[in-house]
Amino acid sequence: MPVYSYKAFNGAGQVKTGIADADTVRDARLKLRRDGLLVTDINEIESVAKKKTSRFAQGRLRRRTQGELPQVTRQLATLMRSGIQLNDALKAIIDQIETRQLEAVIRNVREQINQGLSYAEALEGHPGVFPPLYISMVRAGEAAGNLDVVLERLASFMLKQSRMKNRVVAALMYPIIMLVMGAIVVSVLMTAVVPKLIVLVESKGGELPLPTLILKSTSEFFVSYWYLMLLGVILLNMAWGALRRTPKGRMQTDRLTLSLPLFGDLFKKQAISRFAVTLSTLLKTGVPILEAIKIVREIVGNAVLARVLDNLHSAILEGADISTPLKRSGIFPPAVGYMIAVGEQSGELETVLDRLSESYEQEVELSTEKLTAALEPILIVLMATAVGFIVMAIVLPMLELGST
Repeated sequence: MPVYSYKAFNGAGQVKTGIADADTVRDARLKLRRDGLLVTDINEIESVAKKKTSRFAQGRLRRRTQGELPQVTRQLATLMRSGIQLNDALKAIIDQIETRQLEAVIRNVREQINQGLSYAEALEGHPGVFPPLYISMVRAGEAAGNLDVVLERLASFMLKQSRMKNRVVAALMYPIIMLVMGAIVVSVLMTAVVPKLIVLVESKGGELPLPTLILKSTSEFFVSYWYLMLLGVILLNMAWGALRRTPKGRMQTDRLTLSLPLFGDLFKKQAISRFAVTLSTLLKTGVPILEAIKIVREIVGNAVLARVLDNLHSAILEGADISTPLKRSGIFPPAVGYMIAVGEQSGELETVLDRLSESYEQEVELSTEKLTAALEPILIVLMATAVGFIVMAIVLPMLELGST
């Protein structure tokens, strides 16, 4: 059933916009008229399931919907736990969704279920919103008859991952702001202030000392070639993006990322935490180990770790355990391999993975604090050095003129 976006007036003359599903535009208008709305504009929203979208488009759609998806998933779990059928629960949730794209997707999912598809099959038509992990867990929940429990775990998992990501971003935001503001201040000084002061000094016949000559040359370069510098930054960014789009380039850049001083250790711990909590969540839901490893591979966000998981998948097919390939990888710390081995032998692998995840979440938090504490003084020293050199280069000729 098509989905339409509309603009209408209600009985009080107020403008109202929203989304409605109907077989035709005429049916949609009649449906809205019965609700007391006078439609002024109505257009069909092309369903995500009707067209093949690029990976970029899917990523953009996921960014728009991922903020509200955990909340919608938890609401759905609560309604189903209260005894409400899936179809009715989806209908109740549709009216509460704020994101227009997600509302249209949920309407389409509900329509697909009405036509006889399972919930997981309906979700598969929207890869731009629901990742493989989400769909696999829903499928396992439907097979086991505990979909409400699985949805609750999904919501908790997504919120947990979002909190960890936001914690890292928030901790790094202050140094980034300092760096950007410092670059802006230095750029304004070099392009607007310094040239005028140098002209003033030269007009009085004074000789420019070496620091001032260096500052003058740098300032002239900034003023004359700023557009080339901007173009260079853009080209470097495009080259980096092109390199990341090739398998070999992605492998090289991800390996470089993990070896960076200060940052590499943080990214590695974050990836290991994501690996542990995702694998644990999938295994608890009843997803087979081989399928779970495939899903984890897609979300670790690092090609080096993805290759390790590929090797792990192949080793398990040949009859190996989980811990041995991880120990040999050189990426996972030995302690991780030993803890997983204990979990396999005791039959409590999910519990061990949960403990690993909690441990590495704390490690990520500590590493983030250490990184921030190390970056702040470095940035302050760099900014103070740049501004101090500019001030010195300006003050020296002034002092020489005053002494003559």
